[in-house]
Amino acid sequence: MRQKNKPTNPPVVGIVDTPAALSAALALPSGTLDFLEWRADCLPSGLPIPRSRTPWILTVRHPLEGGSGGLSAPQRREIFSRLLPAVGIVDIELRSLSSLAGIVGAARGRDIRVMASFHDFRGTPAARKLRDLAARADDSGADIFKLATTTESPADVSRLLGLFQVSPLPLAVMGMGALGFGSRLLFACCGSVLNYGWIDRPNVPGQWSALELKRVLSSKRERLRSCASP
Repeated sequence: MRQKNKPTNPPVVGIVDTPAALSAALALPSGTLDFLEWRADCLPSGLPIPRSRTPWILTVRHPLEGGSGGLSAPQRREIFSRLLPAVGIVDIELRSLSSLAGIVGAARGRDIRVMASFHDFRGTPAARKLRDLAARADDSGADIFKLATTTESPADVSRLLGLFQVSPLPLAVMGMGALGFGSRLLFACCGSVLNYGWIDRPNVPGQWSALELKRVLSSKRERLRSCASP
């Protein structure tokens, strides 16, 4: 999953953050989406992750990075531990890797990939800080670095694009805000290894519907294939 090997079919993740999203996700034909994200901080407490042929990403988001319910570290740790066996990837914020080190170790023991994440709802950090964040994720032993920032100007988008050239880890990059829609397509085409969309309702400004994002990215690939045909 290195950026230099850009996926021909950018993977799309559908966000399951409400009971309605869960019902809709489970009704989708197999293969419609590449991953489903279980937002345990948003869903009813105690709800188990159902079996699905689409692999699950488990997220119990920190309150300071968009998490719901004001969950404490012990509460998040308990939820992660309970749901871990049902998933293929676990998403833990960079700020939480130390306090949830036991979860990271348990994921490793089960061959579950660890994604270190960072969210900025106010802007996009400077290029140097972006590089430092990617290096921290790499030093932590993460398999993927997920970065979601607010993109209000071309300069914001440009800084995120630049990270693809220097990141030691595969990147999942998302823009939010005014340039969210356009930048998400751009990042997917540039090698973002996970590209998120809503199933029930948008979570943040600039977010695509997962089904529409999948359709647009698939259409782009088909057009490129037709252009390459003799």
